[in-house]
Amino acid sequence: MSDVTRAIAAAISVAASLDLPADDAMILQNSNKLTLRLTPCDVLARIARVGHEVAHFEVELAQRLAEVGCPVCPLEPRADPRVYTRDGFAVTLWTYYEPVTPHTPPVDYAKALERLHAGMREVDVQTPRFTDRITQAEEIVADPDHSPELADADRVFLGGTLAGLRRAIDDRGAVEQLLHGEPHPGNVLGTRNGPLFIDLETCCRGPVEFDLAHVPETVRAHYPNVDQELLDECRQLVIAMVAAWRCKLGDQFPNGRRFGEELLRLLREGPPWPTLDTVARRLDGPQKSPKVT
Repeated sequence: MSDVTRAIAAAISVAASLDLPADDAMILQNSNKLTLRLTPCDVLARIARVGHEVAHFEVELAQRLAEVGCPVCPLEPRADPRVYTRDGFAVTLWTYYEPVTPHTPPVDYAKALERLHAGMREVDVQTPRFTDRITQAEEIVADPDHSPELADADRVFLGGTLAGLRRAIDDRGAVEQLLHGEPHPGNVLGTRNGPLFIDLETCCRGPVEFDLAHVPETVRAHYPNVDQELLDECRQLVIAMVAAWRCKLGDQFPNGRRFGEELLRLLREGPPWPTLDTVARRLDGPQKSPKVT
């Protein structure tokens, strides 16, 4: 069986062991992890290979954030809040929400992100710093075995851009806190309870402008007290990191090579730095949401 088929079977097996009827599974997303809607129990299952996930961290953090009132998707209340393993896969179960709007209104999106950041300041957990993600991108760029299709000139340019932005942002000495890490539209659910954030495995510490660099400009406009110069540097950094990830061998992002080439072109072209949703709309149309990692 394929990995996807085995992962689906693992999720259904976990649900069945918890007396949650799961006769069918709809694939909602398949990138670095598989996300399913299990029916008729209506549970959201997230599956990754054991050892290639941070599921334990995500489960613990989701509980902590929910306790302080953060707008995050809660775990499935009919199951113990933990990671389940089957056939080499780690499975976590979450509450499924039927989408109520195709797009979250920007003002609601911004207020939810502000609430998330406020709650995150109350939670003390060990997380990577945002610079660790820069390091991951630099390692992809530096190693031709990890990015064999990246031209030598682009390799030098992208590596230098990442290193320079790391120094520039660090030198600002901005206040840092716990962040979502990738609060782009693809990680926001529009529900009857308002916008809820998902995919907490990307959480890290850094300036709030790093999070704001992932959201549409219409959302950023409603977020208070933003350091615009720092935001511009963070937007450029996000473009550079995503360009690196799209060059990675085995990247599963749809049309990822073309997306990566466009991001490299934008970096060479210079400011103003567009948001990722703007780039995605330009390449693929307005129906696509940018998945970063």
